[in-house]
Amino acid sequence: MYLEIFVFFLIVSFIYSSVGFGGGSSYLAILAMYSLPHQEIRLIALICNIIVVVGSVYIYVKNKQTDWKKILPITIVSVPMAYLGAIVKISQSTFFMMLGVSLIIAAVLLWIKIDGSAETPAKDQKSDIVKNSFLGGGIGFLSGMVGIGGGIFLSPILNLMKWDVPKKIAATASVFILANSIAGISGQLTQLSGNMLNMKILYPCLSVFIGGQLGSRISVRWNPIVIKRVTAVLVFSAGINILIKHWNHIY
Repeated sequence: MYLEIFVFFLIVSFIYSSVGFGGGSSYLAILAMYSLPHQEIRLIALICNIIVVVGSVYIYVKNKQTDWKKILPITIVSVPMAYLGAIVKISQSTFFMMLGVSLIIAAVLLWIKIDGSAETPAKDQKSDIVKNSFLGGGIGFLSGMVGIGGGIFLSPILNLMKWDVPKKIAATASVFILANSIAGISGQLTQLSGNMLNMKILYPCLSVFIGGQLGSRISVRWNPIVIKRVTAVLVFSAGINILIKHWNHIY
């Protein structure tokens, strides 16, 4: 089991980090196949998210692709909302229903083709703090409940809005994921009971560290469109699989 998780997480973290994501959604889907408690699944996914996006954030900051004046309004509100979402008590069946539906919606958003000419933002939205805050807060709350960083929702929405150039949106998503994952873990720890086996965390963490470092370093040179389409297929498949597998428990 652990070797399979290592290989799966290595591939997923490589693909996701190359477009500025943490991969939490697919980590959840993979772990769900091994019938682990949903509280543990969410915690492992969030820890892996942090490991992946720390490297991505470092690369984006180093390459001066982070616009903090635009990032902060989205992220600051999302942090407490992600914490609140994480402490909401939901049943395992509700969790898997939300996860499956969320993955399908995220896949559709990722698949939608963005105008390739949007190398410059359509308009200056730096002053639109209220809209950015609402967007970040809503995605943060959902992310906290499901156990992901939220970048897989934020990034395609910002691209559809032509909020900024693609690479700066990817940088924003990385910071957003990092902040929400930390907040989500804080909330998850209030609900976990007992001790988790170290091996449950060790193998996934080592795997995503390797994959994340590799993926984040090619992201500044590759056009992310093809990778996003591949990611959309993977996420859609994972969402459908989760709903089918847990259909009897949901209804």
